[in-house]
Amino acid sequence: MKFFRKALCTLAMVGLTVFQAQAEEKTITMGTLSWEDLTPITTVTRKVLEDAGYTVKVTNFSEWGIAYAALGKGDIQILASQIDYAAQDYWNKNKNRLEKISPVSHGLYQAIAVPRYVTIDSLEELNANADKFGNKIVGIEPGSGLMSDAAKAVTDYGLKLNLLEGSTAAMTAALKSAVDRKEWIAVTTWEPSWMAQKFDVKFLKDPKGSFAPPQGYYWVGKKGFSAEYPQARELIAGVYLPLSDITAINGAMKDGQTVEQAVQAWATKNADLIKRWENIKKY
Repeated sequence: MKFFRKALCTLAMVGLTVFQAQAEEKTITMGTLSWEDLTPITTVTRKVLEDAGYTVKVTNFSEWGIAYAALGKGDIQILASQIDYAAQDYWNKNKNRLEKISPVSHGLYQAIAVPRYVTIDSLEELNANADKFGNKIVGIEPGSGLMSDAAKAVTDYGLKLNLLEGSTAAMTAALKSAVDRKEWIAVTTWEPSWMAQKFDVKFLKDPKGSFAPPQGYYWVGKKGFSAEYPQARELIAGVYLPLSDITAINGAMKDGQTVEQAVQAWATKNADLIKRWENIKKY
C-alpha cells in the first residue's frame, strides 16, 4: 500500500511538471518601444496570440540598445524592429544570438515634407524658394536619427535654409498653424504617423539619397524561438500590418482612444483578415 501511495504521488508530481511545462509554452515575453509605428504592430500581434490562447507579457524599453540586450540575454523572447536602418547596428551586433521570424510591415520613411499644396516636389527646389519657407526647416528633437539625416541633406544639397531643432510637439503645432493658413512650411517628419492622416503632406524627392529608402519591420526573436514555439511562430508570421492601418490606429489614439480600444475597433473592422491570419495548422 505504501508503495502504491508513493507511486501515485510520483505520478502526480510528474503530471504537475508536465502541466507547468505546457503552461510555460503558452507564455510569451514581448518587447517594444513606445513609438507610433511599433505600438500598433505590437498590440495587434499580441491580440492575435492572446486570441489563440497565449499569455503575452509586454515590456517597454526606452531605446534600441537596451531592448536588443534584453532580447540577446533572453529577458524577452521577441521584438518588432527595423533591422535595415533604425536598429541596424544593434541587429548586426546581436544577430548571432537572434533569429529573424517574419516581416510584419514595410514603408517606414523619414525625410523633409511639405503640405501638398506647396508647388515644389524636390529638395533641390528648396533654395530657390527659401523665402517662402521663412528660410527655415522646422525640425524635431536634437540627436534623433531624423535630425541627423536632415543635417546631412542640408550639406548634400547646400541648403540655405536653417534647420531648426525643437520638439515633435512644436513641429506639429507649426505644421498645423501653417496648414490652417495655407502657408508654405518644410518640416522633418516620418511615416507611419497620425500626422500623415491629419495633414495632407508630401515628402520632397531626394535624388541624392540623403535619407534612407523605405524600410521594413520584422519580428525578431531569441535564437531557437521558432523551434520552441512553432505554432506561435506561424501565428506571428501570418500577421502583416500595412502602414495605412498603423496610421489609422494612431489617428484613433490621437483622437482619445487607448491603444487597446483603437486596436479592438480595427480588429472588429478587419475580422475576416484576422480570421485568415489565425487559420493555421493546429499542432
